[in-house]
Amino acid sequence: MVIDKEKILKAVEFKRILDELNEAWNDEQRRRHEFWAEVDEGVKAEFILGEIIYHSPIYGRHWMASTQLTRRLIPYVYDHKLGMVAYEKVMIRLTRNDFEPDVCFWRQEEVTDFDDKQSAFPAPNFIVEILSDSTKKRDYGIKKTDYALHGVEEYWIIDPVNETVEQYLLSGIAYELSQKLREGSLASEVITGFSIEVKDIFAKA
Repeated sequence: MVIDKEKILKAVEFKRILDELNEAWNDEQRRRHEFWAEVDEGVKAEFILGEIIYHSPIYGRHWMASTQLTRRLIPYVYDHKLGMVAYEKVMIRLTRNDFEPDVCFWRQEEVTDFDDKQSAFPAPNFIVEILSDSTKKRDYGIKKTDYALHGVEEYWIIDPVNETVEQYLLSGIAYELSQKLREGSLASEVITGFSIEVKDIFAKA
């Protein structure tokens, strides 16, 4: 959605609009702080555009794709001392929204200040989301937009139904589709040297 900032700035009722926006922002932040205090670590939940989004249990095809990716990615990252990988229940805190990506990665220099008791983390360098019927619109919408605005350099969208992977790379403050693969090898631009055969992500066992 494109916001006509000039139109708002030139509006006679600019002060009223600003006051209403501040009131809405303060109310949203109050509810966001309540979410932080009350969220249960056993439940996957996100705070998106002022709403708490609870997630249903995932289908087998979702967790199998996640498992096939992470069982290759995690050893590679740690063996090469490249940084840290997180998955499923790790919350990243952005300016307005709190997300729990399916998989994310931070470079080594960015994790030195992470604390053992930390419950929310800054924007990663690399994120993977695995599509489901309930998350598809957000994965392609608000998440794709917000990840780019916060400098996430690489974003993969995995479709376990059609068995495809889309690789998006950051260009300015938006993503450009680098490639969409159903087969062949996919190499990360952010995680140095890491690549995976697309068919291996969707292998059943």
